[in-house]
Amino acid sequence: MRSLGLTGPGQPLEGLPGDVVLREEDIPDEAEDSEAGKDLPQEVMRQLCSQLDALDAIAPPHIRIAVELIIDTGRRPQEVSYLRWDCLDADDDGQPVLIYDNYKSHRLRRRLPIAAATATLITRQQETVRRRFPNTPTKDLALLPTQMRNPHGIKTISEDLLAQWHRTWVNGLADLYVNVVVENDGRRTNQQIHFDKARVFLYAYRHSYAQRHADAGVAPDVLKELMDHRQLSTTQGYYRVGQQRRREAVERVAAMQFDRHGRRIWRQAQLVLDSEHARRAVGEVAVPYGLCTEPSNVAAGGHDCPVRFRCVGCGHFRTDVSYLPDLESYLADLLRSRERLVAFSADDWAKGEAMPSDEEITRVRRLISRVRADLDELTDEDRAQIQQAVQVVRRTRQVVSLGLQSPSAPARPAS
Repeated sequence: MRSLGLTGPGQPLEGLPGDVVLREEDIPDEAEDSEAGKDLPQEVMRQLCSQLDALDAIAPPHIRIAVELIIDTGRRPQEVSYLRWDCLDADDDGQPVLIYDNYKSHRLRRRLPIAAATATLITRQQETVRRRFPNTPTKDLALLPTQMRNPHGIKTISEDLLAQWHRTWVNGLADLYVNVVVENDGRRTNQQIHFDKARVFLYAYRHSYAQRHADAGVAPDVLKELMDHRQLSTTQGYYRVGQQRRREAVERVAAMQFDRHGRRIWRQAQLVLDSEHARRAVGEVAVPYGLCTEPSNVAAGGHDCPVRFRCVGCGHFRTDVSYLPDLESYLADLLRSRERLVAFSADDWAKGEAMPSDEEITRVRRLISRVRADLDELTDEDRAQIQQAVQVVRRTRQVVSLGLQSPSAPARPAS
């Protein structure tokens, strides 16, 4: 700006002090990195990965390698296109690391932990390139050398050429499908609908990488480093779970709702869904192992339970498959508490009040067994979709603490 004379008299930056500088970290990421919602559904990713052989049939082998690396690593297309031959390294613990240049942010020699399968893919490509260009020093070789006017293997493939081959491949594939939840005769089932191929582009794999790791429970600050972002807010834009994604997950999970007796709630499914969507929208509180519909307790934010949070014995209690880990943990706590109290020295009346009842333990066991049984009845595909939906629901669930004590200690009234 100074060299252009913009700080002179009458110019936009007149009077700018001479010690004012702009550092690299002061430059925000471009808007492209902030566009959420571009990740591809897991069903679509499975279909694409299963048809990578079709890419081999129409394009040079290194095009498929490039596409696989973008899918596996979540790097930008340019970063993968320009990889050098010696891009594979190892950390101190011997785990493979990808060395790449973040051209967009002008950060070079970045290190990304990668899976062993991805490292094997790179190693095989290195061997292929070494055989093709035996006389070129490895420090000068490209990992993905272009086939045009490149006698020494120094020139890399271009991002534009890679995008063209990728588009040709996607357009030539059979129709892509995603599963949606529909209601037929009061029962909620899965139905396949077409997925727009225009949404399958190279940069979408980067968004899918972020969403995949977020769904797996990777901490935001760790994911920020994996994405090589300066600002956490940029990373959060990649995996923020939108209302539509939450609703689809809730619909799949709520289709497997149960009452306290373990009875499947089919006829009330739509009512439960609408209630669940409304609860999430206004931030109402849920009980530890499911949903409470008792009006006074709901109005009190979950702090006015007449039965002191013995949810599995209450007619207003609802649960679903997403609470299965919580129910299993609760059962384990009940059993440990009972064993400890049997050997504990105390008056009978005190032990009687603190002791978990056999009926409560039986009820929790029965409920867990029923949820597991319904999961076992599903097909492998339906079960995988339910598990994916459970991950989304559990990550977006915000249950306000009810101030409960563990079963080993008497509960104190909520303040």
